[in-house]
Amino acid sequence: MSNFWSWYITILSVGYIIAVLWLLLVTRQVKSDMTDSGENNLMEHSYDGIQEYNNPMPSWWIKLFYITIVFAVAYLVLYPGLGNWKGTLGWTSHNQHAEEVAAAEKVYGPLFKKYAAISIPQLASDHPEAIEMGKRIFLNNCAVCHGSDAGGAPGFPALNDNDWLYGGAPEQIVKTITDGRNGAMPAWGSTFGEDGVLQLASYVESLSGRPADEKLVAEGKAKFMTCAGCHGMDGKGMQALGAPNLTDNIWLYGGSPAVIAKTIRDGRNGVMPSHKDLLGDDRIHLVASYVYSLTHAAKADKTGGK
Repeated sequence: MSNFWSWYITILSVGYIIAVLWLLLVTRQVKSDMTDSGENNLMEHSYDGIQEYNNPMPSWWIKLFYITIVFAVAYLVLYPGLGNWKGTLGWTSHNQHAEEVAAAEKVYGPLFKKYAAISIPQLASDHPEAIEMGKRIFLNNCAVCHGSDAGGAPGFPALNDNDWLYGGAPEQIVKTITDGRNGAMPAWGSTFGEDGVLQLASYVESLSGRPADEKLVAEGKAKFMTCAGCHGMDGKGMQALGAPNLTDNIWLYGGSPAVIAKTIRDGRNGVMPSHKDLLGDDRIHLVASYVYSLTHAAKADKTGGK
């Protein structure tokens, strides 16, 4: 903060405190020539025929105001609040947060390390308490995009359907959470024109078994060769690039003809942020175990085993 704004805030804050104190001192006693009946101490203004007495505030009320002023002065001496003044205690929100994180790490760190030594498939099948911990971490950090049920949203993949853009093996899930992902679908509108976009959209619809105009499908298939470098000749995608499978009727941004055409025409850009610095390796291990369990635990239940 610049010196100007520091002094501006300091002068304003101290000035308000002094002004309130002055107001209290001036009005703490009301000079009154009120008679026994009180008729001579009425306020001049009236509302709806009602007039107020010009009486002083109760003493307990005045004392409370003094207490708040003393508290304000003490607070501003001890803690930051006057521009660049750091306070005599040297308190900062950053330091307090660091202390609380360190205290929590001291308690939970050994527990996280214990589970980090166990493989993700084993955690998913044999350690429900670890999966519950991973779920809570997921809800606090991932649910805003992927949903509290991990069911996803337009542009944010579902994590409970066993359809993976970059792979669903334990090490692939860990890498996705740790390093993040950057997905890009280039815009083809200027390349193919609107007719070409509609032809491609019809062909993509047909890949997932939907009925589509045969003529448009045939024309779109020829143009799809441009897309095969990412999605494959059969349209089943490529996990190394994060290119989605177009044959399974699972859609990241929506599967209506209009949305498919928009994706082809305008392209898409998706970003999964890195959580390495935010969560650390041990917590990522737990989150990955929870995500892995969403599809693999269900299979274990159906077979009656691991």
